[in-house]
Amino acid sequence: MPDAKVMEKLVSLCKRRGFIYPGSEIYGGLNGTWDYGPLGAEMLRNVKNAWWFDNVTTRDDIVGVDAAILMHRTTWQASGHESNFTDPLVDCKTCKSRFRQDQIEESQCPRKPSKAPGQFEECQLTEARKFNLMFKTFVGPVEDEATMVYLRPETAQGIFVNFKNVCDSTRIKIPFGIAQMGKAFRNEITPKQFTFRSREFEQMEIEFFCKPSTSDDWYRKWRDERFAWYQTLGLAGSNLRLREHTKEELSHYSRGTSDVEYNFPWGWGELEGIAHRGDYDLKQHMQFSGKDLSYYDDETKERFIPHVIEPSAGATRAMLAFLCEGFAEETVEGELRTVLRLHPRLAPVKAAVFPLVKKDGMPERAMAIYKDLQKHLAVFYDEKGAVGRRYRRQDEQGTPFCITVDGQTAQDQTVTIRDRDSMLQERISTDQIKTYLLQRLSR
Repeated sequence: MPDAKVMEKLVSLCKRRGFIYPGSEIYGGLNGTWDYGPLGAEMLRNVKNAWWFDNVTTRDDIVGVDAAILMHRTTWQASGHESNFTDPLVDCKTCKSRFRQDQIEESQCPRKPSKAPGQFEECQLTEARKFNLMFKTFVGPVEDEATMVYLRPETAQGIFVNFKNVCDSTRIKIPFGIAQMGKAFRNEITPKQFTFRSREFEQMEIEFFCKPSTSDDWYRKWRDERFAWYQTLGLAGSNLRLREHTKEELSHYSRGTSDVEYNFPWGWGELEGIAHRGDYDLKQHMQFSGKDLSYYDDETKERFIPHVIEPSAGATRAMLAFLCEGFAEETVEGELRTVLRLHPRLAPVKAAVFPLVKKDGMPERAMAIYKDLQKHLAVFYDEKGAVGRRYRRQDEQGTPFCITVDGQTAQDQTVTIRDRDSMLQERISTDQIKTYLLQRLSR
């Protein structure tokens, strides 16, 4: 069931602990934009690094690109975005607000009070009209039709227009994929649900090129692999599902699409779409550019236009799902504990180092451990307040381990390491700390 209170608490935690701030807040904010603070920037980078490592670094059949955000306008004519990337927009004559026609609910419309006490005027909606979601801008000093370009609404087209470049400049052979991460921009009519639907976000996309005869098998393989990826990072329960699109939902060029969906506090929402796009995209760019984007197979002596399987994920949406899944409140020894049970690969800080008290050489020994770990991991040093309070602060920001230097450390060169989730502690030798952490953080 939707739980608005959980979302309110998570949004508050994100600002208080430095994960996510409202964009341009000191000027009253800019709707649909968000700034990632010290912990949020680290976590978002960890999400992207995990995706890149698992899908590019450790695979022989995928390479990466980083295409420009600004692209030739014809790119978006070929892709269909200029004419078809629209949402139905309606205006409310009563409250003067605008909504997406396919998402409007009466409760969304802040109706005006009528002259009768306790009553409201009914919403009066205009006819729907198409609203293009792409942000327009201009290249050069003259602002006219000839210099108009768009901020990209997706990263995929930067991959398609570089397909021939990648084939010519590398020795990679089909089947292979091209991956890209980066900013995308959509002029959403009604940004909502925290960072889930915003005007500026980050995508992680792969275009996997294969022979037409093998494309159905590759579609099923990518669908299952991408679903499993989220499970390995902690979304392994009933809040995650893989949903196949019905025939009525499919785009005209799609031979199959599945969504990885997460059950957010407000309900189910898409994290990633895996689409069998056939040869639509390369054919479109061949038609509009006049360039041959077919592929010649040296072994079989065949020339063909590859089919494409597209796993398209949202980095910022994935981060929000991991935060929602990890957020928990529980009572421990009569006190409320707030904890983010983030997967160790995603946690912004991997370990915190504390001296038990600020005397007897404990701060110096703790600082030496901290400085040594800092060469290998994102760690944090804290000597302020009672150690229990320090544990709670680290729990709230998702730190998997806390290392405490105490009076015994000077005697036998051991420290205590506390696990965030179980809250159990064990003593280990100071020369084993790095190995201990690296083994557990890689799980």
